Amino acid sequence: MKSFLQTQDWLEFQKHVGRKTWRFNDGEIKANIIEHKLPFGKNYLYIPHGPEVSFGEIQSGLKNEVDNFLRHLKSLGKENKSIFVKMEPTDDVVMEVVYRKSLKCSPKSIQPTRTVLVDLNLPEEVLLSKMHHKTRYNIRLAEKKELKLEEKNDIKGFWKLLKKTAKKDNFSTHNYEYYEKLIEFFDDDKELKTKIVFEMHENKSLAGAILMTFGDTVYYLHGAMDRDYKSWMAPYLMHWEIIKWAKARGYHYYDFWGIDANRWPGVTRFKLSFGGQQVEYPGSFDLPISKFWYFVYKIARKIF
Repeated sequence: MKSFLQTQDWLEFQKHVGRKTWRFNDGEIKANIIEHKLPFGKNYLYIPHGPEVSFGEIQSGLKNEVDNFLRHLKSLGKENKSIFVKMEPTDDVVMEVVYRKSLKCSPKSIQPTRTVLVDLNLPEEVLLSKMHHKTRYNIRLAEKKELKLEEKNDIKGFWKLLKKTAKKDNFSTHNYEYYEKLIEFFDDDKELKTKIVFEMHENKSLAGAILMTFGDTVYYLHGAMDRDYKSWMAPYLMHWEIIKWAKARGYHYYDFWGIDANRWPGVTRFKLSFGGQQVEYPGSFDLPISKFWYFVYKIARKIF
């Protein structure tokens, strides 16, 4: 399944937020390549959820195509004085093909290495039956509060909720301008589209989510809630109503976008409670460009 991170729209968005970008496409191997800054004027190049390999279209030999791709990455990395190139493919076969002695497994991943997919092709009663019994209970409890799902372009309202959630759950966020650009950039003319939804009680937002749609999938990119109303269970009803909304519009999957029991135990339990299928990606792999600076980078990561 192709990731939205490998679309032209996402590449243009990265450029819009100030990053240098490149697109590799020789017809058989495709990759969005994005520069990420590091301290002391250094950088690395990043391929999110890629590369993509069209195995059926490769005519000149798989090894030659892969070698050509790696040579291109090394050349691009040297031109831009990058320390390394980071790849995070979604397909095990792609990683087996691209993997060479010069690539290093990395403990540092940018995208989550695991996610939860809800199959929207199933009937509503089956989707409910797959949920944890406490999740079904919390959905019914929230319904009794007469909460309502609303779509509205209230970035400031979402940001206010997000800051509270990040502090409580101990995770970092982008700055406000990033979310503002994320919502405003993907308009109706683009393949990718974003929206903000809130679970409301009268005029008060109790929970919110930034969603992205691409192909047959709705992605839950960012979420937040008002902790003062935790007992109202608004996030449970919000996701159930998002699932029903997506299902009614013909989407096939709802991607909860990332779980990690060690880093985010509470959030992970919450997402798993909806009964979706766990999907695990191969991981993160680095192609060193400067061996010296890559060694320094690894040491610095262990220290800091």
